[in-house]
Amino acid sequence: MSEITPQIVADHGLSEDEYQRLLHALGREPNLVELGIFSVMWSEHCSYKSSRIHLKKLPTQAPWVICGPGENAGVIDIGDGDAAIFKMESHNHPSYIEPYQGAATGVGGILRDVFTMGARPVANLNALRFGDPEHPKMRHLISGVVAGIGGYGNCVGVPTVGGEVNFDPAYNGNILVNAMTVGVAKTDKIFYSAAAGVGNPVVYVGSKTGRDGIHGATMASADFGEDSEEKRPTVQVGDPFTEKLLIEACLELMASDAIVAIQDMGAAGLTSSSVEMASKGGVGIKLIMDQVPCREEGMTPYEMMLSESQERMLMVLKPGREAEAEAIFRKWELDFAVIGEVTDTGRMELMWKGEKVADIPLGPLADEAPLYDRPHMSREEYKAWAQVKPLGEVPESTDIAADLLKLMGSPHLASRRWIYEQYDQQVGGDTVQRPGGDAAVMRVHGTDKALAMATDCTPRYCYADPYDGGKQAVAEVYRNLCAVGATPLAITNCLNFGNPQRPEIMAQIVGCLEGMADACRALDFPIVSGNVSLYNESKATGGGSAILPTPAIGGVGLLKDWRKSATIGFKAEGEHIWLLGGRKDRGHLGQSLWLREVRGLDSGEPPVVDLERERAAAELVHWAIRNDLVTAVHDVSDGGFLVTIAEMALAGNIGAVVDPDWSLGSPVTAAMFGEEQSRFVITVADGNDHRVMEEAERRGIEFVWLGICGGDNVAIGDYNEPQFGAVSLTDLRAAHEGFFPRLMGGEHPVA
Repeated sequence: MSEITPQIVADHGLSEDEYQRLLHALGREPNLVELGIFSVMWSEHCSYKSSRIHLKKLPTQAPWVICGPGENAGVIDIGDGDAAIFKMESHNHPSYIEPYQGAATGVGGILRDVFTMGARPVANLNALRFGDPEHPKMRHLISGVVAGIGGYGNCVGVPTVGGEVNFDPAYNGNILVNAMTVGVAKTDKIFYSAAAGVGNPVVYVGSKTGRDGIHGATMASADFGEDSEEKRPTVQVGDPFTEKLLIEACLELMASDAIVAIQDMGAAGLTSSSVEMASKGGVGIKLIMDQVPCREEGMTPYEMMLSESQERMLMVLKPGREAEAEAIFRKWELDFAVIGEVTDTGRMELMWKGEKVADIPLGPLADEAPLYDRPHMSREEYKAWAQVKPLGEVPESTDIAADLLKLMGSPHLASRRWIYEQYDQQVGGDTVQRPGGDAAVMRVHGTDKALAMATDCTPRYCYADPYDGGKQAVAEVYRNLCAVGATPLAITNCLNFGNPQRPEIMAQIVGCLEGMADACRALDFPIVSGNVSLYNESKATGGGSAILPTPAIGGVGLLKDWRKSATIGFKAEGEHIWLLGGRKDRGHLGQSLWLREVRGLDSGEPPVVDLERERAAAELVHWAIRNDLVTAVHDVSDGGFLVTIAEMALAGNIGAVVDPDWSLGSPVTAAMFGEEQSRFVITVADGNDHRVMEEAERRGIEFVWLGICGGDNVAIGDYNEPQFGAVSLTDLRAAHEGFFPRLMGGEHPVA
């Protein structure tokens, strides 16, 4: 074994203090295998050493929560003996280095997190952040990431039904690829990862181990330098066809009672899976490295333990069930090997060629991993550091219609059709609502129930005020689910930030988490799973520095009847358009998309989320959908209610005359493009207005007339003379649908 030098320690990402801690835990110098195991288990990616202390602030319980954070994925009860199992994870650094495989293996990894708990995956979603569209590398990154997501999800047979895509120069050198999977299982057939039963066999199944992905977790816990291309070997290579076989084999074995515990081999591969299983079960584990299936010659225990080769699982079986399990995996043409056993030592022991090559107490690797309370700025100190300019007096728009057209064709709001049409959205036959609305809706197979799901976050809000931005990210997803008629049940998150050793970045983390926690409590919307991705920074040329704080939220809700889901498109001419919810001080332009895209400014405070109003408005929308009083629903977010109306008009191919009651206040520009929260635009068939209005008054919710559906354009002003202009649906559609095909050099999609 090589001598452990300070340089080797540094190359493994351990600080001097952490290495001293390692020496104390072992009581001796480690060998290279042991050093490698400590390095990945103590990496930020695996140990959450900078965030664990703050993650404890998040609410994680509710009567319908079966399993919260700490397992492979979160589990919620959706009635009738059914459970939804879901999680979101990041694959940011690998996707920047090698976009196709980075994104593809991100999808593969999150699928395994879900089916390892006994669920059949039913839907994939994603949350993507790219840099300036004009950046010379961006087309390559977008193309590779989208192809990787589609290539893996389409081949494995799980529909990709929702997501979000944003652009900002802050992501030029460090894009974000967050993948989410939702699965369905029976509540009495959920599988966990805690190993048990001294002497029980430890079994390896799936693909063979190769040298791809070695030190992937360590790489994901450091920022980028000029050498990012040299890190390409740390990116895993995926095979979706093998993953499909693995899903079917695992679910077949799960139908028996042979499995004691199961864990996928994700970040840090065989190391993390074996350590987590043993530590959660309070037992030890002994592995015979000679028996690990390898696809390359001469692999060492160090390489086997740190490889992140894809499509692999680790199981503990009941004694005597090995032959039964092996027959199933061989039938599906997958590797199967008994590679060890559960022990009572509380240690990880590795044997190779008859010698013990590692002997480590499990406590220091897992529960006793380093935990830091990093210094962070106060909210006031952060605001001074961020230097967000006051909004000041904003001149009125000279052409509201032209501004609308510009917004609808901007990178932030343009149609994502070019992206989602590369994904299979309907495989399995249970997709009720496809991409393009507020939330995807998937029928629970063989029932009338449906799951609604959405991802969202507004990073510019989070940068300007992390607390309010974190609160808004949760509220926005809550609103998305409510807009389709679902009852929001729980969320997963993917917390993407820069270097936590910088007090301003730590202030973003702390602020966003506190805002999220308050929103989750107020909305009864617990967090049941998640992922933390730090060190999203780049020193590479053109990379800028830290990303915008991006706490991406993925939410899941339940509809008792999938036929009752609401959609965003206008349904008929003559229907009335109303604005439901919001605050009395409407017209908030601070940090708005209009301000950024039309005025070129990033100024002002983000809109404040009134959580009491948020919940009340959502409950009113539920009531109206349940009682068949609304024909279309769309939440108001980026671009304000005029953009919301334009999106509804395009979805229904019916125009609108927008003629709000100006007597209620704001200047025209702020009224049209302001981004106050807790609002929905709804359409109501003639005769139902008074019922909704009376209920809104009873609940204390604002209900404001906006206009009427009809025509072939969006006209702004009174009915006889749209004094603020009009834009045709044809021009709106051309602007809205044209951005991605122009950027990527493809043909304009068929509407």
